[in-house]
Amino acid sequence: MRNSLWRVVLIAVLSAALATPALADRPRLAASGGGLTKVADEAVAGIVVGAVIIVVVVIILVRHNKPQKITGCVNAGTNGMTLTDEKDKRIYTLSGDTAGVKPGDRVTLAGKRRKALVFEAHRMTRDFGGCQP
Repeated sequence: MRNSLWRVVLIAVLSAALATPALADRPRLAASGGGLTKVADEAVAGIVVGAVIIVVVVIILVRHNKPQKITGCVNAGTNGMTLTDEKDKRIYTLSGDTAGVKPGDRVTLAGKRRKALVFEAHRMTRDFGGCQP
């Protein structure tokens, strides 16, 4: 997913760079009669391209920083509590706000996946009760 986000950003930046004429062309355009209209059109095009880039960057940042959810069974581990994710079957060490999370319960947590299979919980969104064997 991160590769596709960077591809979108790269495409937007390259599109903006290629859509605007080089600075050396601008004096020639202004001196070629009717150049003020061309320069004004280029300025409007630059503003539009800049606005599009800003919108794309904001959308990417919002999607990237959106809390992730993880559902699974909580177990007591040697280094604290762990949660086995139902989707990817990986075991995550829980950190962050784990108040109300009890070993043996099946819960959904909102937070962020961190390096080395650590899930930083921000809040518990749902408690399903005990885990099924």
